[in-house]
Amino acid sequence: MAGAAWQAGSGWLETDDGLRLAVQVRGPEDAPTVLAVHGYPDNHTVWHGVAAALSERYRVVTYDVRGAGESARPSSTDGYLVDRLADDLFTVADAVSPDRPVHLLAHDWGSVQSWHAVTDPRAAGRIASYTSISGPCLDHYGQWLRAKLRPDLRDLRELTTQLAFSAYIAFFQLPALPELAWRSGIMPKLIANLERLDPKAAAAPTRPVVADGVHGLELYRANAGRLREPAQRRTSVPVQVLAPTGDPFVSAPLQTEVEALAEDLRVRHLPGGHWLPRSRPELVARCAAELVDHVEGGEQTRGLRRARVRPGRGEFADQLVVITGAGNGIGRATASAFARAGAHVVAADVDRKALDATAEELGEAVTTYQVDVSDRAAMTDFALDVQTELGTPDVVINNAGIGLAGAFLDTTAADWEDVIDVNLWGVIHGCRLFGRQMVERGEGGRIINVASAAAYLPSAVLPAYSTTKAAVLRLSECLRVELAGDGVKVTAVCPGLVNTGITTRSRFAGLGEVEQAKRRRAATELYQRRDYSAQRAAEQILRATRRAPALAPVTPEARAGLVLSRLTPKLLRAAARADLMPK
Repeated sequence: MAGAAWQAGSGWLETDDGLRLAVQVRGPEDAPTVLAVHGYPDNHTVWHGVAAALSERYRVVTYDVRGAGESARPSSTDGYLVDRLADDLFTVADAVSPDRPVHLLAHDWGSVQSWHAVTDPRAAGRIASYTSISGPCLDHYGQWLRAKLRPDLRDLRELTTQLAFSAYIAFFQLPALPELAWRSGIMPKLIANLERLDPKAAAAPTRPVVADGVHGLELYRANAGRLREPAQRRTSVPVQVLAPTGDPFVSAPLQTEVEALAEDLRVRHLPGGHWLPRSRPELVARCAAELVDHVEGGEQTRGLRRARVRPGRGEFADQLVVITGAGNGIGRATASAFARAGAHVVAADVDRKALDATAEELGEAVTTYQVDVSDRAAMTDFALDVQTELGTPDVVINNAGIGLAGAFLDTTAADWEDVIDVNLWGVIHGCRLFGRQMVERGEGGRIINVASAAAYLPSAVLPAYSTTKAAVLRLSECLRVELAGDGVKVTAVCPGLVNTGITTRSRFAGLGEVEQAKRRRAATELYQRRDYSAQRAAEQILRATRRAPALAPVTPEARAGLVLSRLTPKLLRAAARADLMPK
């Protein structure tokens, strides 16, 4: 097929060195062309799900690279050099879309050769955009390895991890043994088992074709030397890197630390394994389409945020963080900490005046929203408004809460309803509404539920409050298990005595106003003497967001109480019989 005949179906192209390439075309003829390049040990069929999702709006072209699928095989190892592969890519692009640049979408070795192509002078006017998955530029790989050889613990850890991931490359250099591993069935079975580790993979992953695995070994043998003498490469083509967080072959730092390669770079960390095009085709298609639409028509989405290339902007630069109860105390301090770390904060609170104070402090870094977290309809509207106006949040901190002290028998049903509605239902609403948004977006996220050390410390004077916080802790543990496969990490933060205004607003069940005021003053004095500030608690919340543990006790007494609750629960129950509330 040639020229105008490249409309639909499949056909053949001849390369500069006389090999035939099998090419497949689907989708509207006049639509932008997406050229998808597969990796090793795959062939063009790895793109079936992605192509099906894209071909309604775009002209999707796939092809079997030399040595794979129905394409011809080079007669020598030199026929697999990355320069040859890039030449093939341009040959296909010129044939299927002679008058319009193509949008590249590539995986694994397809990404390796595509990086080589987009950093070639021929890319100007020929390649409109590039979405890369699980494949480094070989020259950048060589430079990256050298850059990590320095006395820095983080760099050395990343280097060691990647070298462990790449151990199979040394095996592929051996004569005969790699071929035997393929023909004996060991390699196909190993790859199928690795694919099953992806929680989103199909129940029966596709086993690679033995011939593709055997012949593709020459890719590694032909190009290994390039790592020893890497060249300088750079592209002005808009680049998007989709980095699977569970890739066992290409680490996230190797994939994403490519600012030196691309002038116009976007990075997205996606939950999933190495074969993301097969396990999550709809997600890959959506991400690729967003870049194509942006380049073709100037459309911009939050998913296409540019990569952070300037130091000093903060570790949460360009992230969207929703915080409830952000008008006072830990909530406002946490909003301020995230804003300083580069995030845009959505501060929610039922108190309009307190929200205004937060807005005045944070300026353009914050969007405020007055909402009662206990109101299901209001929270539903809030979550929809955030998604519509700003996008799906990266971090949600369910912090809003109220205090209630007093013996169980002195606590009325109305008291219980109030504290449950805010402390528990408020967290449930936040997790349910924003958690669904995160799952549907498919790019993971963080949910931080602020519980309390009271969640695991029994108390004779805080039965209602402790019960709601214990429920928040268990809800967080359950959600962490449920949402792990979607890359959404859930953490329960458990502060101890933090000097905030909650003691001045807490109610004491069964007491008159005079006695309540006396108890509030005494509690406030205790918290002030403890003097653990909301700002210190906020820094611990940022740390918990970064590391995403299941449980994060904040203050020293919270950490000590957690240990005691596990080692000496009987002692804690005995201590709880005493009314330790200040009087």
